[in-house]
Amino acid sequence: MKKEELIYDWNVQGIFPEKPKKIIEFDDETLRDGIQSPTIKEPSIADKVKILNLMEEIGINSADLGLPGAGINVVNDVTVLAKEIVDNKLNITGSCAARTIKDDIVPIIDISQKTGLPLCVDMFIGSSTIRRYAEDWSIERMLANTKGAVDFAIKEGLPVMYVTEDTTRAHPETLSILYKTAIEHGAKRICVCDTVGHATPYGICNLIKFVQEIVKETGVENIKIDFHGHRDRGLSLANTIAAIIAGVDRVHGCGLGIGERCGNTPMDQLLVNLQLMGWIEKDLTKITPYCKVVSEACDIPMPYNYPIFGEDAFRTATGVHATAVIKAMKKEGEAWLADAVYSGVPASMIGKKQLIEVGPMSGKSNIIFWLEQRNIKAEEELIKAIFDHAKKSKKILKNEKITEIVNNHNTNDIKSECLKNLSEN
Repeated sequence: MKKEELIYDWNVQGIFPEKPKKIIEFDDETLRDGIQSPTIKEPSIADKVKILNLMEEIGINSADLGLPGAGINVVNDVTVLAKEIVDNKLNITGSCAARTIKDDIVPIIDISQKTGLPLCVDMFIGSSTIRRYAEDWSIERMLANTKGAVDFAIKEGLPVMYVTEDTTRAHPETLSILYKTAIEHGAKRICVCDTVGHATPYGICNLIKFVQEIVKETGVENIKIDFHGHRDRGLSLANTIAAIIAGVDRVHGCGLGIGERCGNTPMDQLLVNLQLMGWIEKDLTKITPYCKVVSEACDIPMPYNYPIFGEDAFRTATGVHATAVIKAMKKEGEAWLADAVYSGVPASMIGKKQLIEVGPMSGKSNIIFWLEQRNIKAEEELIKAIFDHAKKSKKILKNEKITEIVNNHNTNDIKSECLKNLSEN
């Protein structure tokens, strides 16, 4: 049967958003905002290069390479990364973060001139009233900094993205005057930030609509709008999709959602969801190694229940679930069925497969499947031995334990026939 005949999709019944007419662009912040997390280990430059190339493979449009104003170590790493883009003719473009001060912009200019890569200056400034109050900033000082920084970068031939921190808690009048000033002085891209994860999807739609009106009022054409979300309230993924629906040009994210405090929008989850919605078309099998390298390079273990890419995402030991998956696997000519009967995301989409384990909640079908997958004859006595052990266990049986039970079973023909298969699995 066809998939459409077996799954009634409520996501496209009644009111639902249309596919965006414009191509959705992606900016990866893993190597800048991502590694600002206080928990992770900063990746080596070799790992940063590896992550950058994986970004290229999964179709990321641009990458924030770092904040050179933070010191010589960042300058050196960003230089290597910029050179990697140039030398290998990568399609991904590069940018660097900076405060709206010349001292932060100067090293970006130097790196750009040294490597030949036209780095975009992602200059940021706090925009909310609460931030201004805490910092004792006057609007006059903020405007002076904005004009000076944008003018300086443009004069040196670098493109500018003007970033308002804490946009989702900022007053409309402040946003209007800041954005208009930056655009009038040459910024070609502006970024809306949910810096502390304050917004809801409705709030994002309201804000993006307002910012679009600001851009129209300037009369300047071809100004791009970005959205940068954080997940302090767990809404970053929904907010980013809402921003796309509202009409932004580019959205930001980080591998595994790492970053300040609770992190950023998870780039990996974002891409998979947009693909499932039919809004992008990419080879998502490349995202699995991207997540793995980010996890290892940053020394941050991926939670077992991390959506889509976690260890348990396509793994079950529950008898009822496993039985349905196993039966689906045996349906001829319908390879997709096992991927859909108990999964909202096809494992094959990201280069994985459904896994059937054996544990205290398992039925005999789990055990039979485990044995058959290893070319082991599923004799009743052996099934019972494994089943009895599983029911007494508090956890999933590891493959090594089931192998031990098989090897200890007194059926010699099983033992001699399958030792090789067991050792390989």
